[in-house]
Amino acid sequence: MNSSSRHRRSTAAALTVLAVTVTATACSSGSGSTDTKGAGTGTYTIWDPYPQFDKTSDWAKLLDRCGTKAGVKVKRTGFDTSDLGNKTLLAAQQGNSPDVLIVDNPVVSTLAEAGVLTTTDENKLDTSKTDPNLLAAGQSGGKTYGTPIGANTLALYYNKDVLKKAGVDVASVKDWNTLTAALAKVKKAGKKGITFSAIGTEEGSFQFLPWFWGAGAKLTQLDSAQGVSALTLWKDWLKNGYAPNSVLNNTQTTSWQEFATGDYAFSENGTWQLANAKKAGFAYGVLPVPAADGGNAAAPTGGEFVTIPVQKDTARYATSQQLATCLTSTANLYTTDTTLSYVAPTGEVQDKQVAANAELKPWVEAVRSAKGRTSDDLGTKYPKISEQLWKAVQSALSGSTSPKDALTSAQAAAK
Repeated sequence: MNSSSRHRRSTAAALTVLAVTVTATACSSGSGSTDTKGAGTGTYTIWDPYPQFDKTSDWAKLLDRCGTKAGVKVKRTGFDTSDLGNKTLLAAQQGNSPDVLIVDNPVVSTLAEAGVLTTTDENKLDTSKTDPNLLAAGQSGGKTYGTPIGANTLALYYNKDVLKKAGVDVASVKDWNTLTAALAKVKKAGKKGITFSAIGTEEGSFQFLPWFWGAGAKLTQLDSAQGVSALTLWKDWLKNGYAPNSVLNNTQTTSWQEFATGDYAFSENGTWQLANAKKAGFAYGVLPVPAADGGNAAAPTGGEFVTIPVQKDTARYATSQQLATCLTSTANLYTTDTTLSYVAPTGEVQDKQVAANAELKPWVEAVRSAKGRTSDDLGTKYPKISEQLWKAVQSALSGSTSPKDALTSAQAAAK
């Protein structure tokens, strides 16, 4: 998820629309042909959620190079993320699927369950180097439906000047208790504690999940004691003035704008804010979201998967696989993920990113601990669960109900 780039933001509304039962009989896109060996000739179509990149961009040039390497011409179309999933379903119904589809990771399981995507067993994509926790976002029913092109996630930005004036050593922040103690010192020093997004949309769930998972809670049991403790943490922060009431309406963008004033000690936000952080005018640092009892919490992964949709002409898969492999090769991932402000999905390229930019180290650590929202085989169940989760957060933080009652109601509705 990347709220600063609408084209890459996954919304619950889009997921809900996608999570319908679709009988998709996908056929050849009709834009190319195959020779007797199954190697592609002609034109192969690629759809992606990066409409901000035009044909002169490095991204478009990479697609062309991959096409040339495979001996075909690439016809590329960029869509907004909110449109891409629905257009993919419609194209599948009409027998006009693209050959390669790059899609937001929570949508993969929905498209897979609709019968739109081939598995890696069918298309022969090699995922052996991909970090398992990132690959899990593209798995459903024990099968894998693509490979990640990169990932982003959440961590805590902190204002070094605010912490110094409050007498807080950031190295002391290791768990929830020490973080809360730091917030208390910051408030006592006359500054503001932490800002985040608790808005009643997928962004709210996305930002709450590190704390929910960091408590040891599971999305299949929203009202567990662990889940209640996570929501109580946020509730207490508001009650004690460590976090502002504005979090109820904050998007990740407006939350960042609060942090950019220089008054806050911490901000929960993502890799996509790195460029803005450098422009903020104050010294900052980044640390992974701490789990309740220490260590790094699992934060949700954002980012896209490279997938190969079902085609009637199965001989096309050989060339589609070449295109997908080219896009996710070690040689190309570094440049692509730098362009997208993503952490690479393989340890080898992650190490290269950190070697080139030490500021990425905490983000690589966060991604290595991250978790897909549709992991644990939740698939198309996730949108409904997420909706009830953000409603519970809103209800508890607004004071309408207690954290326990809010999550009890959410669990009942999610079932």
